[in-house]
Amino acid sequence: MTEIRQILSTARTIAVLGVSGNRHKAGYYVPDYLAAQGYRILPVNPRLVGQTMWGEPVVATLAELAEPVDLVDVFRRPEWLPDHEADILALDPRPAVVWFQLGIRSDAVALRLEAAGIEVVQSRCTLADHRALGIGPVG
Repeated sequence: MTEIRQILSTARTIAVLGVSGNRHKAGYYVPDYLAAQGYRILPVNPRLVGQTMWGEPVVATLAELAEPVDLVDVFRRPEWLPDHEADILALDPRPAVVWFQLGIRSDAVALRLEAAGIEVVQSRCTLADHRALGIGPVG
């Protein structure tokens, strides 16, 4: 949990890959919680392009992000993670952390990202860990 605390305490800008427009899905309420805690959320979902969420325009792909991110928070099915691997590795600068949300795991993708110097968290919820650690708002 020390590493998780460090990640959540130092990250400021989070790209949410697979953000949802449905308030009842984790892909919406988790980044909504994080935004309320002071994180800057950059939403990524090709089906929601043209919308604004948390004050930021939704982009279709990670490649369209106009600025560096500290963390990529992934809300995509495990079988789709290999499709996103190249996009993550192409980010310049690369994020310090890629976080696969609860129930999302790909050891093969994680190994390749880690080999490229990116820390990977698998099958954990940023909201639950943030609350459990009592981190509070970031600034």
